[in-house]
Amino acid sequence: MNMKVAVLFSSGKDSCYTVDRMKSRGHEISCLITMYSENEFSYMFHTANVRLAELQAEAMGIAILTWKTKGEKEEELKDLGAALEAAKKKYGIEAVAVGAIASNYQKQRVEKLCKESGLTFLAPLWQKKQEKLLREMINRGYKIVFSSVSAMGLDKSYLGKEIDENIVDYLTKLDEKYGFNVSGEGGEFETLVLDGPIFKKKLLIDDYEVVKKGPDSYVMLVKKAHLALK
Repeated sequence: MNMKVAVLFSSGKDSCYTVDRMKSRGHEISCLITMYSENEFSYMFHTANVRLAELQAEAMGIAILTWKTKGEKEEELKDLGAALEAAKKKYGIEAVAVGAIASNYQKQRVEKLCKESGLTFLAPLWQKKQEKLLREMINRGYKIVFSSVSAMGLDKSYLGKEIDENIVDYLTKLDEKYGFNVSGEGGEFETLVLDGPIFKKKLLIDDYEVVKKGPDSYVMLVKKAHLALK
């Protein structure tokens, strides 16, 4: 059954690919829901460059609902619940899709909120092989770059670098050596999507700065970006 779907959207590869998968299954993407967390160490929501989600939504031609949260553990779930109710009222959504691949923490909590709100929960990437998913995204034409790195084997030189087949090979080797999460879902890295088949325009970065967050943790904070014709 085709439904009106809201996608929890963070600006990264998994939420973008979730939009793609939902559209390919015939669902209507009624809106994206992006949480703006004040806590950069939020348990639930990405924070690096998440405000670029509005430009990405414009590039895809999809409405976006943004919602603020202080990012306090468990309390942020109440904020997400309020955002879901707002999306139901404004866009008439019937389901919520997430890009979770292996994180039970996110999946279980969002699924519970959906049940409480009478919404269908969807997780099209759940437990898919991570290496295969990355290669699918690349082959589909997604331009994905590293926006943060926080793991052995990934230094700040990777920030802004596009993830291609060679990078996937390298991430797979890191997995074999360190037990690395190839999708980055364990916090090893975060991504930003600049273009893809669901984008009507592409995102171009004009200016950014590299910020050190810890001993082996760096973030590429985009200061200025714009959309351009493809």
